[in-house]
Amino acid sequence: MFGKIKYISENIALIENTGSDEGATDLMNINVIFEAPDQRILGEVTEFNKEEIKIRFLGEYVNNRYVNGVIRKPLLSSVIRIINNEELMELVGQESNKSFVLGNSAIYKEYKVCPEINALLSNHIGIFGNTGSGKSCGVARIVQNLFQNPHMLSYNANIFVFDAYGEYKNAFGSINQINPNYNYKFITTRPIEQDDFLLQIPVNLLNLDDFALLLQATNHSQLPIIERTIRLAKIFSQDTEEAVHYKNHLIAKALLAILFSNQTTARKKNEVFQIIEVCHTNEFNFDSTIAGLGYTRTFSECFEIDSNGYFGESVLITDYILKHIEDTYEEMEEPTEYNYSLVDFAKALEFTMISEGFQNNSNLYDDAVILKVRLSTILNTKVGKYFSNNGFTSLEKYVSSLVVKNNKKAQIVNINLEDVDDTYAKVIVKIMSRLFFEFSKNLTNRASIPFHLFLEEAHRYIQRDNDTYLLGYNIFERIAKEGRKYGVLLGIISQRPVEISDTVISQVSNFLIFKMTHPKDIKYIEEMLPNISADVIEKQKTLQPGSCVGFGGAFKIPMIMRLELPNPLPYSSNCDVSARWNVKKEENTSNQQ
Repeated sequence: MFGKIKYISENIALIENTGSDEGATDLMNINVIFEAPDQRILGEVTEFNKEEIKIRFLGEYVNNRYVNGVIRKPLLSSVIRIINNEELMELVGQESNKSFVLGNSAIYKEYKVCPEINALLSNHIGIFGNTGSGKSCGVARIVQNLFQNPHMLSYNANIFVFDAYGEYKNAFGSINQINPNYNYKFITTRPIEQDDFLLQIPVNLLNLDDFALLLQATNHSQLPIIERTIRLAKIFSQDTEEAVHYKNHLIAKALLAILFSNQTTARKKNEVFQIIEVCHTNEFNFDSTIAGLGYTRTFSECFEIDSNGYFGESVLITDYILKHIEDTYEEMEEPTEYNYSLVDFAKALEFTMISEGFQNNSNLYDDAVILKVRLSTILNTKVGKYFSNNGFTSLEKYVSSLVVKNNKKAQIVNINLEDVDDTYAKVIVKIMSRLFFEFSKNLTNRASIPFHLFLEEAHRYIQRDNDTYLLGYNIFERIAKEGRKYGVLLGIISQRPVEISDTVISQVSNFLIFKMTHPKDIKYIEEMLPNISADVIEKQKTLQPGSCVGFGGAFKIPMIMRLELPNPLPYSSNCDVSARWNVKKEENTSNQQ
Protein backbone atom coordinates (compact mmCIF):
# COMPACT_ATOMS: atom_id res chain seq x y z
CA MET A 1 0.00 0.00 0.00
CA PHE A 2 2.69 2.52 1.06
CA GLY A 3 5.60 2.49 -1.34
CA LYS A 4 8.62 4.74 -1.57
CA ILE A 5 8.60 8.40 -0.57
CA LYS A 6 8.53 10.35 -3.81
CA TYR A 7 8.56 13.90 -2.45
CA ILE A 8 8.82 15.77 0.90
CA SER A 9 7.94 19.44 1.39
CA GLU A 10 7.51 21.59 4.49
CA ASN A 11 4.23 19.97 5.57
CA ILE A 12 3.46 17.07 3.25
CA ALA A 13 4.90 13.98 1.66
CA LEU A 14 3.88 12.21 -1.54
CA ILE A 15 4.04 8.43 -1.29
CA GLU A 16 3.91 5.84 -4.03
CA ASN A 17 0.58 3.96 -3.91
CA THR A 18 1.26 0.23 -4.26
CA GLY A 19 -2.14 -0.99 -3.02
CA SER A 20 -5.40 -1.89 -4.76
CA ASP A 21 -8.26 0.53 -5.28
CA GLU A 22 -10.40 -1.41 -2.78
CA GLY A 23 -7.81 -1.15 -0.03
CA ALA A 24 -7.18 2.53 -0.63
CA THR A 25 -10.80 3.53 0.04
CA ASP A 26 -10.24 3.11 3.79
CA LEU A 27 -7.17 5.34 3.87
CA MET A 28 -8.77 8.79 4.02
CA ASN A 29 -7.94 10.60 7.31
CA ILE A 30 -6.07 7.56 8.64
CA ASN A 31 -2.98 8.32 10.73
CA VAL A 32 0.31 6.82 9.64
CA ILE A 33 3.82 6.66 11.06
CA PHE A 34 7.06 7.52 9.25
CA GLU A 35 9.49 5.29 11.10
CA ALA A 36 13.28 5.45 11.00
CA PRO A 37 16.00 4.86 13.59
CA ASP A 38 15.29 7.19 16.56
CA GLN A 39 12.39 8.82 14.70
CA ARG A 40 8.62 8.32 14.55
CA ILE A 41 6.69 11.06 12.77
CA LEU A 42 2.90 11.11 12.73
CA GLY A 43 1.03 11.97 9.55
CA GLU A 44 -2.53 11.97 8.23
CA VAL A 45 -3.68 10.84 4.80
CA THR A 46 -5.35 13.80 3.12
CA GLU A 47 -5.53 12.73 -0.56
CA PHE A 48 -4.86 9.65 -2.67
CA ASN A 49 -5.23 8.32 -6.20
CA LYS A 50 -4.04 5.25 -8.09
CA GLU A 51 -0.47 6.51 -8.29
CA GLU A 52 0.25 8.35 -5.07
CA ILE A 53 -0.89 9.17 -1.53
CA LYS A 54 -0.58 12.64 0.03
CA ILE A 55 0.19 12.67 3.76
CA ARG A 56 0.29 15.77 5.97
CA PHE A 57 2.77 15.86 8.86
CA LEU A 58 1.26 16.40 12.32
CA GLY A 59 3.88 15.74 14.99
CA GLU A 60 6.41 13.37 16.43
CA TYR A 61 6.64 10.70 19.12
CA VAL A 62 9.45 11.41 21.57
CA ASN A 63 10.03 8.80 24.29
CA ASN A 64 6.60 7.36 23.48
CA ARG A 65 4.95 10.74 24.11
CA TYR A 66 3.33 12.65 21.26
CA VAL A 67 4.59 16.19 20.59
CA ASN A 68 2.82 18.51 18.17
CA GLY A 69 4.83 19.88 15.28
CA VAL A 70 7.67 18.48 13.23
CA ILE A 71 11.18 19.90 13.45
CA ARG A 72 12.99 17.11 11.58
CA LYS A 73 11.35 15.89 8.41
CA PRO A 74 11.21 12.09 7.86
CA LEU A 75 14.05 10.41 6.01
CA LEU A 76 13.47 9.28 2.45
CA SER A 77 14.27 5.80 3.68
CA SER A 78 11.57 5.85 6.40
CA VAL A 79 9.20 2.94 6.64
CA ILE A 80 5.56 4.04 6.43
CA ARG A 81 2.92 2.08 8.33
CA ILE A 82 -0.52 2.46 9.90
CA ILE A 83 -0.48 3.78 13.45
CA ASN A 84 -0.53 0.99 16.07
CA ASN A 85 -2.72 0.65 19.14
CA GLU A 86 -0.19 2.04 21.63
CA GLU A 87 0.48 5.09 19.50
CA LEU A 88 -3.21 5.67 18.92
CA MET A 89 -4.02 5.44 22.65
CA GLU A 90 -1.43 8.14 23.24
CA LEU A 91 -3.48 10.37 20.92
CA VAL A 92 -7.05 9.61 22.06
CA GLY A 93 -6.34 8.97 25.77
CA GLN A 94 -8.27 6.75 28.12
CA GLU A 95 -10.73 7.34 30.95
CA SER A 96 -9.20 7.80 34.42
CA ASN A 97 -9.47 9.97 37.51
CA LYS A 98 -7.85 12.76 35.47
CA SER A 99 -9.69 12.30 32.16
CA PHE A 100 -13.16 11.45 30.92
CA VAL A 101 -14.94 10.13 27.86
CA LEU A 102 -15.82 12.99 25.53
CA GLY A 103 -17.02 11.02 22.50
CA ASN A 104 -16.30 8.23 20.05
CA SER A 105 -13.65 8.63 17.37
CA ALA A 106 -15.27 8.95 13.95
CA ILE A 107 -12.18 7.53 12.21
CA TYR A 108 -11.29 4.74 14.63
CA LYS A 109 -14.67 3.27 15.43
CA GLU A 110 -13.62 1.22 18.46
CA TYR A 111 -11.78 4.05 20.23
CA LYS A 112 -13.11 6.73 22.57
CA VAL A 113 -11.67 10.23 22.80
CA CYS A 114 -10.72 10.92 26.43
CA PRO A 115 -9.11 14.33 26.98
CA GLU A 116 -7.60 15.26 30.33
CA ILE A 117 -10.05 17.23 32.47
CA ASN A 118 -7.45 19.86 33.33
CA ALA A 119 -6.39 20.30 29.71
CA LEU A 120 -10.00 20.80 28.60
CA LEU A 121 -11.63 22.59 31.55
CA SER A 122 -8.78 24.59 33.09
CA ASN A 123 -9.06 26.83 30.03
CA HIS A 124 -11.89 28.57 28.23
CA ILE A 125 -13.77 26.42 25.73
CA GLY A 126 -15.74 27.39 22.63
CA ILE A 127 -18.58 25.23 21.32
CA PHE A 128 -19.84 26.46 17.94
CA GLY A 129 -22.20 25.15 15.31
CA ASN A 130 -25.35 25.79 13.31
CA THR A 131 -28.72 25.43 14.93
CA GLY A 132 -29.63 21.75 14.84
CA SER A 133 -26.01 20.64 14.63
CA GLY A 134 -26.07 19.10 18.10
CA LYS A 135 -24.57 21.80 20.35
CA SER A 136 -27.11 21.53 23.18
CA CYS A 137 -27.06 17.73 23.12
CA GLY A 138 -23.27 17.88 23.00
CA VAL A 139 -23.04 20.14 26.06
CA ALA A 140 -25.53 17.95 27.95
CA ARG A 141 -23.58 14.81 27.03
CA ILE A 142 -20.26 16.34 28.09
CA VAL A 143 -21.58 17.35 31.52
CA GLN A 144 -23.30 13.99 32.00
CA ASN A 145 -20.09 12.17 31.08
CA LEU A 146 -18.09 14.22 33.58
CA PHE A 147 -20.35 13.10 36.41
CA GLN A 148 -20.68 9.53 35.16
CA ASN A 149 -16.92 8.99 35.30
CA PRO A 150 -16.53 5.94 37.59
CA HIS A 151 -12.96 6.90 38.46
CA MET A 152 -13.73 10.14 40.30
CA LEU A 153 -16.37 11.95 42.38
CA SER A 154 -16.74 15.54 41.18
CA TYR A 155 -18.36 16.71 44.42
CA ASN A 156 -16.78 20.17 44.46
CA ALA A 157 -17.71 21.06 40.89
CA ASN A 158 -19.44 24.42 40.32
CA ILE A 159 -20.97 24.35 36.85
CA PHE A 160 -23.27 27.28 36.08
CA VAL A 161 -25.28 26.95 32.89
CA PHE A 162 -26.87 30.22 31.73
CA ASP A 163 -29.75 28.80 29.75
CA ALA A 164 -31.47 30.99 27.18
CA TYR A 165 -34.42 28.69 26.52
CA GLY A 166 -34.78 26.37 29.50
CA GLU A 167 -33.30 23.47 27.53
CA TYR A 168 -31.12 21.79 30.14
CA LYS A 169 -33.49 21.16 33.03
CA ASN A 170 -34.54 17.78 31.64
CA ALA A 171 -30.95 16.79 30.89
CA PHE A 172 -29.54 17.57 34.35
CA GLY A 173 -32.57 17.30 36.65
CA SER A 174 -31.89 13.66 37.56
CA ILE A 175 -28.13 13.99 38.07
CA ASN A 176 -28.48 12.63 41.61
CA GLN A 177 -29.48 9.26 40.16
CA ILE A 178 -25.88 8.89 38.98
CA ASN A 179 -24.70 9.42 42.54
CA PRO A 180 -26.74 10.62 45.56
CA ASN A 181 -23.88 13.03 46.38
CA TYR A 182 -24.68 14.99 43.24
CA ASN A 183 -27.32 17.69 43.19
CA TYR A 184 -28.92 19.96 40.59
CA LYS A 185 -30.45 23.38 41.17
CA PHE A 186 -32.77 25.24 38.82
CA ILE A 187 -32.85 29.03 39.19
CA THR A 188 -35.28 30.76 36.88
CA THR A 189 -36.99 34.03 36.10
CA ARG A 190 -40.31 32.17 36.02
CA PRO A 191 -40.65 29.47 38.73
CA ILE A 192 -43.29 26.87 37.90
CA GLU A 193 -42.44 23.70 39.78
CA GLN A 194 -41.90 23.34 43.50
CA ASP A 195 -38.15 22.85 43.18
CA ASP A 196 -37.69 25.97 41.04
CA PHE A 197 -35.91 28.95 42.62
CA LEU A 198 -36.65 32.54 41.63
CA LEU A 199 -33.59 34.37 40.35
CA GLN A 200 -32.53 36.90 43.00
CA ILE A 201 -29.54 39.24 42.98
CA PRO A 202 -29.02 41.29 46.19
CA VAL A 203 -29.14 44.98 45.40
CA ASN A 204 -26.49 45.71 48.04
CA LEU A 205 -23.96 43.73 45.96
CA LEU A 206 -24.42 45.94 42.89
CA ASN A 207 -21.62 48.42 42.33
CA LEU A 208 -21.32 51.48 40.11
CA ASP A 209 -20.54 49.39 37.02
CA ASP A 210 -23.53 47.11 37.59
CA PHE A 211 -25.96 50.00 37.92
CA ALA A 212 -24.47 51.64 34.84
CA LEU A 213 -25.23 48.45 32.88
CA LEU A 214 -28.66 47.99 34.43
CA LEU A 215 -29.69 51.59 33.69
CA GLN A 216 -28.06 51.47 30.24
CA ALA A 217 -25.83 54.46 30.86
CA THR A 218 -24.33 55.74 27.64
CA ASN A 219 -21.96 58.54 28.63
CA HIS A 220 -19.47 59.34 31.36
CA SER A 221 -21.48 62.23 32.79
CA GLN A 222 -24.06 59.73 34.06
CA LEU A 223 -21.52 57.81 36.16
CA PRO A 224 -21.13 60.50 38.89
CA ILE A 225 -24.92 60.64 39.15
CA ILE A 226 -25.10 56.89 39.73
CA GLU A 227 -22.14 56.97 42.12
CA ARG A 228 -23.75 59.75 44.19
CA THR A 229 -27.07 57.86 44.21
CA ILE A 230 -25.43 54.68 45.49
CA ARG A 231 -23.78 56.64 48.28
CA LEU A 232 -27.05 58.24 49.36
CA ALA A 233 -28.91 54.91 49.13
CA LYS A 234 -26.38 53.36 51.50
CA ILE A 235 -26.68 56.24 53.96
CA PHE A 236 -30.46 56.37 53.83
CA SER A 237 -30.67 52.62 54.39
CA GLN A 238 -29.70 53.32 57.98
CA ASP A 239 -32.84 54.09 59.97
CA THR A 240 -31.01 56.48 62.26
CA GLU A 241 -31.52 60.01 63.45
CA GLU A 242 -28.33 61.04 61.66
CA ALA A 243 -29.61 59.71 58.34
CA VAL A 244 -32.88 61.63 58.75
CA HIS A 245 -30.95 64.80 59.55
CA TYR A 246 -28.89 64.27 56.42
CA LYS A 247 -32.03 63.96 54.28
CA ASN A 248 -33.38 67.18 55.77
CA HIS A 249 -30.04 68.85 55.16
CA LEU A 250 -30.13 67.95 51.45
CA ILE A 251 -33.73 69.09 51.05
CA ALA A 252 -33.04 72.34 52.90
CA LYS A 253 -30.03 73.20 50.74
CA ALA A 254 -32.01 72.54 47.57
CA LEU A 255 -34.92 74.69 48.76
CA LEU A 256 -32.63 77.51 49.84
CA ALA A 257 -30.94 77.57 46.43
CA ILE A 258 -34.36 77.99 44.81
CA LEU A 259 -35.50 80.73 47.21
CA PHE A 260 -32.39 82.82 46.50
CA SER A 261 -32.47 82.32 42.76
CA ASN A 262 -33.47 84.98 40.22
CA GLN A 263 -36.67 83.22 39.19
CA THR A 264 -40.17 84.57 39.55
CA THR A 265 -42.03 83.81 42.78
CA ALA A 266 -44.48 81.55 40.97
CA ARG A 267 -41.63 79.61 39.38
CA LYS A 268 -39.89 79.26 42.76
CA LYS A 269 -43.08 77.90 44.33
CA ASN A 270 -43.50 75.41 41.53
CA GLU A 271 -39.93 74.08 41.90
CA VAL A 272 -40.17 73.92 45.72
CA PHE A 273 -43.37 71.89 45.51
CA GLN A 274 -41.79 69.57 42.91
CA ILE A 275 -38.95 68.82 45.33
CA ILE A 276 -41.27 68.21 48.28
CA GLU A 277 -43.42 65.96 46.16
CA VAL A 278 -40.56 63.57 45.38
CA CYS A 279 -38.25 64.14 48.38
CA HIS A 280 -40.02 64.52 51.68
CA THR A 281 -39.55 63.70 55.35
CA ASN A 282 -41.58 64.36 58.49
CA GLU A 283 -39.92 67.75 58.71
CA PHE A 284 -40.34 68.60 55.04
CA ASN A 285 -43.73 67.76 53.59
CA PHE A 286 -46.77 69.74 52.56
CA ASP A 287 -48.41 69.31 55.98
CA SER A 288 -45.33 69.94 58.15
CA THR A 289 -46.15 72.41 60.94
CA ILE A 290 -43.97 75.51 61.09
CA ALA A 291 -44.23 77.58 64.26
CA GLY A 292 -44.11 81.35 64.22
CA LEU A 293 -44.51 83.85 67.08
CA GLY A 294 -47.92 82.92 68.48
CA TYR A 295 -49.15 81.13 65.37
CA THR A 296 -48.39 78.17 63.11
CA ARG A 297 -48.48 77.54 59.40
CA THR A 298 -48.24 74.43 57.32
CA PHE A 299 -45.38 74.14 54.89
CA SER A 300 -47.64 74.67 51.88
CA GLU A 301 -49.31 77.72 53.50
CA CYS A 302 -45.93 79.41 53.86
CA PHE A 303 -45.66 79.54 50.08
CA GLU A 304 -48.90 81.37 49.43
CA ILE A 305 -48.17 84.41 47.26
CA ASP A 306 -49.43 87.77 48.56
CA SER A 307 -50.79 90.77 46.61
CA ASN A 308 -47.26 92.11 46.13
CA GLY A 309 -46.12 88.92 44.42
CA TYR A 310 -44.03 87.60 47.31
CA PHE A 311 -44.31 84.66 49.70
CA GLY A 312 -46.40 85.80 52.63
CA GLU A 313 -44.23 83.87 55.13
CA SER A 314 -40.84 84.21 53.44
CA VAL A 315 -39.03 85.04 56.71
CA LEU A 316 -40.69 82.17 58.59
CA ILE A 317 -39.94 79.56 55.91
CA THR A 318 -36.36 80.82 55.40
CA ASP A 319 -35.59 80.55 59.12
CA TYR A 320 -37.14 77.07 59.23
CA ILE A 321 -35.04 75.88 56.26
CA LEU A 322 -31.80 77.34 57.67
CA LYS A 323 -32.28 75.38 60.92
CA HIS A 324 -31.87 72.14 58.98
CA ILE A 325 -28.65 73.04 57.18
CA GLU A 326 -25.56 71.71 58.94
CA ASP A 327 -22.32 71.59 56.99
CA THR A 328 -20.96 68.75 59.13
CA TYR A 329 -23.29 66.35 57.29
CA GLU A 330 -21.53 66.98 53.98
CA GLU A 331 -18.88 64.37 54.82
CA MET A 332 -21.17 61.76 56.36
CA GLU A 333 -19.50 58.37 56.00
CA GLU A 334 -21.07 55.45 54.19
CA PRO A 335 -22.01 52.48 56.39
CA THR A 336 -20.09 49.21 55.99
CA GLU A 337 -23.29 47.15 56.09
CA TYR A 338 -26.36 48.36 54.28
CA ASN A 339 -29.53 47.07 52.71
CA TYR A 340 -31.66 48.95 50.25
CA SER A 341 -34.07 48.10 47.45
CA LEU A 342 -34.38 49.43 43.93
CA VAL A 343 -37.25 51.58 45.25
CA ASP A 344 -34.88 53.03 47.84
CA PHE A 345 -32.34 53.57 45.07
CA ALA A 346 -34.98 55.47 43.10
CA LYS A 347 -35.64 57.73 46.10
CA ALA A 348 -31.91 58.29 46.49
CA LEU A 349 -31.76 59.29 42.82
CA GLU A 350 -34.37 61.96 43.49
CA PHE A 351 -32.27 63.31 46.37
CA THR A 352 -29.22 63.25 44.09
CA MET A 353 -31.06 65.31 41.52
CA ILE A 354 -32.02 68.00 44.03
CA SER A 355 -28.76 68.02 45.98
CA GLU A 356 -26.54 68.49 42.93
CA GLY A 357 -28.55 71.43 41.59
CA PHE A 358 -29.34 69.70 38.31
CA GLN A 359 -32.26 72.01 37.75
CA ASN A 360 -29.78 74.70 36.76
CA ASN A 361 -27.77 72.43 34.44
CA SER A 362 -29.91 71.17 31.61
CA ASN A 363 -27.38 68.61 30.34
CA LEU A 364 -26.86 66.96 33.72
CA TYR A 365 -30.57 67.14 34.44
CA ASP A 366 -31.37 65.41 31.15
CA ASP A 367 -28.83 62.68 31.93
CA ALA A 368 -30.38 62.13 35.34
CA VAL A 369 -33.91 62.06 33.95
CA ILE A 370 -32.92 59.37 31.44
CA LEU A 371 -31.61 57.22 34.29
CA LYS A 372 -34.76 57.91 36.28
CA VAL A 373 -37.02 56.83 33.41
CA ARG A 374 -35.08 53.61 32.85
CA LEU A 375 -35.13 52.82 36.56
CA SER A 376 -38.88 53.41 36.61
CA THR A 377 -39.27 50.98 33.71
CA ILE A 378 -37.39 48.30 35.65
CA LEU A 379 -39.45 48.89 38.79
CA ASN A 380 -42.71 48.64 36.87
CA THR A 381 -41.83 45.42 35.02
CA LYS A 382 -40.90 41.89 36.08
CA VAL A 383 -37.20 42.74 35.84
CA GLY A 384 -37.38 44.57 39.17
CA LYS A 385 -38.34 41.43 41.10
CA TYR A 386 -35.04 39.75 40.21
CA PHE A 387 -33.17 42.22 42.45
CA SER A 388 -33.77 41.51 46.13
CA ASN A 389 -33.24 43.35 49.41
CA ASN A 390 -33.58 40.62 52.02
CA GLY A 391 -31.12 42.11 54.48
CA PHE A 392 -27.42 42.79 54.05
CA THR A 393 -25.74 39.94 52.17
CA SER A 394 -22.01 39.51 51.74
CA LEU A 395 -20.62 38.32 48.43
CA GLU A 396 -19.36 35.11 50.05
CA LYS A 397 -22.76 34.35 51.55
CA TYR A 398 -24.57 35.00 48.26
CA VAL A 399 -22.28 32.82 46.15
CA SER A 400 -22.53 30.06 48.74
CA SER A 401 -26.33 30.26 48.66
CA LEU A 402 -26.34 29.72 44.88
CA VAL A 403 -24.68 26.30 45.16
CA VAL A 404 -26.85 25.00 48.01
CA LYS A 405 -30.18 23.25 47.61
CA ASN A 406 -31.99 21.70 50.57
CA ASN A 407 -28.79 21.93 52.63
CA LYS A 408 -26.88 19.95 50.00
CA LYS A 409 -24.12 21.03 47.66
CA ALA A 410 -25.33 21.55 44.08
CA GLN A 411 -22.72 20.76 41.45
CA ILE A 412 -24.84 21.96 38.50
CA VAL A 413 -26.72 25.25 38.76
CA ASN A 414 -28.98 25.95 35.79
CA ILE A 415 -29.92 29.66 35.51
CA ASN A 416 -32.84 29.99 33.12
CA LEU A 417 -33.35 33.40 31.48
CA GLU A 418 -35.96 32.54 28.86
CA ASP A 419 -38.46 34.98 30.39
CA VAL A 420 -36.14 38.00 30.03
CA ASP A 421 -35.47 39.97 26.87
CA ASP A 422 -31.96 40.13 25.46
CA THR A 423 -31.10 43.54 26.93
CA TYR A 424 -31.71 42.62 30.56
CA ALA A 425 -30.62 39.00 30.13
CA LYS A 426 -27.21 40.28 29.08
CA VAL A 427 -27.05 42.62 32.07
CA ILE A 428 -27.98 39.84 34.50
CA VAL A 429 -25.34 37.50 33.11
CA LYS A 430 -22.72 40.25 33.21
CA ILE A 431 -23.54 41.13 36.81
CA MET A 432 -23.45 37.52 37.98
CA SER A 433 -20.22 36.88 36.07
CA ARG A 434 -18.63 39.87 37.78
CA LEU A 435 -19.74 38.58 41.17
CA PHE A 436 -18.14 35.18 40.51
CA PHE A 437 -14.97 36.85 39.29
CA GLU A 438 -14.83 39.18 42.28
CA PHE A 439 -15.44 36.29 44.68
CA SER A 440 -12.65 34.24 43.10
CA LYS A 441 -10.18 37.13 43.15
CA ASN A 442 -10.74 37.57 46.89
CA LEU A 443 -10.01 33.94 47.78
CA THR A 444 -6.98 33.46 49.99
CA ASN A 445 -5.95 30.39 48.00
CA ARG A 446 -6.09 31.42 44.37
CA ALA A 447 -8.23 29.22 42.08
CA SER A 448 -9.19 26.96 45.00
CA ILE A 449 -12.89 27.10 44.03
CA PRO A 450 -13.22 26.87 40.23
CA PHE A 451 -16.37 28.16 38.52
CA HIS A 452 -17.36 27.05 35.04
CA LEU A 453 -19.78 29.45 33.35
CA PHE A 454 -21.44 27.85 30.32
CA LEU A 455 -23.20 30.54 28.28
CA GLU A 456 -25.82 29.09 25.94
CA GLU A 457 -26.45 31.42 22.97
CA ALA A 458 -23.34 33.33 24.04
CA HIS A 459 -23.74 35.85 21.22
CA ARG A 460 -26.59 37.32 23.29
CA TYR A 461 -24.16 38.29 26.05
CA ILE A 462 -20.55 38.41 24.83
CA GLN A 463 -20.77 41.22 22.33
CA ARG A 464 -18.68 44.16 21.21
CA ASP A 465 -20.35 46.51 23.67
CA ASN A 466 -19.23 50.00 24.69
CA ASP A 467 -18.43 48.79 28.23
CA THR A 468 -14.71 49.36 27.70
CA TYR A 469 -15.36 52.95 26.62
CA LEU A 470 -17.77 53.64 29.50
CA LEU A 471 -16.39 51.53 32.36
CA GLY A 472 -12.86 50.83 31.23
CA TYR A 473 -13.43 47.10 30.79
CA ASN A 474 -15.85 44.42 29.62
CA ILE A 475 -16.38 41.70 32.23
CA PHE A 476 -16.28 38.85 29.71
CA GLU A 477 -13.08 40.17 28.17
CA ARG A 478 -11.58 40.51 31.63
CA ILE A 479 -12.57 36.95 32.55
CA ALA A 480 -11.27 35.70 29.21
CA LYS A 481 -7.87 37.31 29.87
CA GLU A 482 -7.57 36.87 33.65
CA GLY A 483 -10.15 34.29 34.73
CA ARG A 484 -7.99 31.23 34.09
CA LYS A 485 -5.57 32.04 36.92
CA TYR A 486 -8.46 32.63 39.34
CA GLY A 487 -10.44 29.56 38.29
CA VAL A 488 -13.28 31.34 36.47
CA LEU A 489 -13.66 29.57 33.12
CA LEU A 490 -16.01 30.33 30.24
CA GLY A 491 -17.87 27.81 28.11
CA ILE A 492 -18.98 29.79 25.06
CA ILE A 493 -21.82 28.09 23.18
CA SER A 494 -23.02 29.84 20.05
CA GLN A 495 -24.31 29.43 16.51
CA ARG A 496 -22.93 32.86 15.51
CA PRO A 497 -19.31 33.23 16.65
CA VAL A 498 -18.94 36.21 14.31
CA GLU A 499 -21.13 38.23 16.71
CA ILE A 500 -18.96 37.43 19.74
CA SER A 501 -16.20 39.73 21.01
CA ASP A 502 -12.98 38.89 19.18
CA THR A 503 -11.00 39.56 22.37
CA VAL A 504 -12.87 36.74 24.11
CA ILE A 505 -12.53 34.35 21.16
CA SER A 506 -8.78 34.96 21.03
CA GLN A 507 -8.41 33.71 24.61
CA VAL A 508 -10.26 30.42 24.06
CA SER A 509 -7.90 27.44 24.19
CA ASN A 510 -10.17 24.53 23.21
CA PHE A 511 -12.88 24.24 20.59
CA LEU A 512 -15.62 21.81 19.71
CA ILE A 513 -16.83 22.81 16.27
CA PHE A 514 -20.06 21.26 15.08
CA LYS A 515 -21.26 21.77 11.53
CA MET A 516 -21.08 25.40 10.43
CA THR A 517 -21.98 26.59 6.95
CA HIS A 518 -22.29 30.36 7.15
CA PRO A 519 -19.26 31.76 5.27
CA LYS A 520 -18.89 34.74 7.65
CA ASP A 521 -18.69 32.46 10.69
CA ILE A 522 -16.22 30.14 8.97
CA LYS A 523 -14.05 33.04 7.85
CA TYR A 524 -14.18 34.57 11.33
CA ILE A 525 -12.99 31.32 12.92
CA GLU A 526 -10.15 31.11 10.39
CA GLU A 527 -9.06 34.69 11.04
CA MET A 528 -9.34 34.54 14.83
CA LEU A 529 -7.52 31.21 15.17
CA PRO A 530 -4.30 31.33 13.16
CA ASN A 531 -3.36 27.79 14.26
CA ILE A 532 -6.48 26.21 12.80
CA SER A 533 -5.73 24.29 9.64
CA ALA A 534 -7.68 24.41 6.41
CA ASP A 535 -8.20 20.69 6.89
CA VAL A 536 -10.14 21.23 10.12
CA ILE A 537 -12.27 23.87 8.42
CA GLU A 538 -13.11 21.49 5.59
CA LYS A 539 -13.90 18.63 7.95
CA GLN A 540 -16.46 20.55 9.97
CA LYS A 541 -18.43 21.53 6.85
CA THR A 542 -19.49 17.91 6.24
CA LEU A 543 -20.17 16.83 9.82
CA GLN A 544 -23.34 14.96 10.72
CA PRO A 545 -25.55 16.20 13.58
CA GLY A 546 -23.95 15.21 16.88
CA SER A 547 -20.44 15.06 15.40
CA CYS A 548 -17.79 17.69 15.96
CA VAL A 549 -14.14 18.51 15.45
CA GLY A 550 -12.23 18.94 18.69
CA PHE A 551 -8.97 20.85 18.65
CA GLY A 552 -6.85 22.95 20.97
CA GLY A 553 -4.67 22.31 23.98
CA ALA A 554 -6.75 19.37 25.21
CA PHE A 555 -6.35 17.42 21.97
CA LYS A 556 -3.09 15.94 20.73
CA ILE A 557 -4.34 16.30 17.15
CA PRO A 558 -7.66 17.63 15.75
CA MET A 559 -10.19 14.88 16.48
CA ILE A 560 -13.38 14.15 14.59
CA MET A 561 -15.71 12.56 17.12
CA ARG A 562 -19.32 11.64 17.54
CA LEU A 563 -20.94 12.44 20.84
CA GLU A 564 -23.55 10.01 22.08
CA LEU A 565 -27.03 11.36 22.65
CA PRO A 566 -27.44 12.55 26.23
CA ASN A 567 -29.72 10.58 28.52
CA PRO A 568 -32.02 12.24 29.34
CA LEU A 569 -32.16 14.68 26.44
CA PRO A 570 -32.39 18.48 26.74
CA TYR A 571 -35.48 20.25 25.41
CA SER A 572 -33.78 21.20 22.15
CA SER A 573 -35.53 19.14 19.47
CA ASN A 574 -37.34 20.67 16.51
CA CYS A 575 -41.07 21.17 16.48
CA ASP A 576 -42.88 18.09 15.14
CA VAL A 577 -44.91 20.04 12.59
CA SER A 578 -46.55 17.06 10.88
CA ALA A 579 -47.74 15.62 14.20
CA ARG A 580 -49.15 18.98 15.26
CA TRP A 581 -50.86 19.55 11.92
CA ASN A 582 -52.30 16.07 11.61
CA VAL A 583 -55.83 15.58 12.96
CA LYS A 584 -56.92 12.08 13.88
CA LYS A 585 -59.90 10.75 11.96
CA GLU A 586 -62.11 10.34 15.04
CA GLU A 587 -61.28 13.92 16.19
CA ASN A 588 -62.19 15.30 12.78
CA THR A 589 -65.50 13.37 12.77
CA SER A 590 -66.32 14.64 16.25
CA ASN A 591 -65.65 18.25 15.23
CA GLN A 592 -67.94 17.94 12.20
CA GLN A 593 -70.76 16.70 14.40
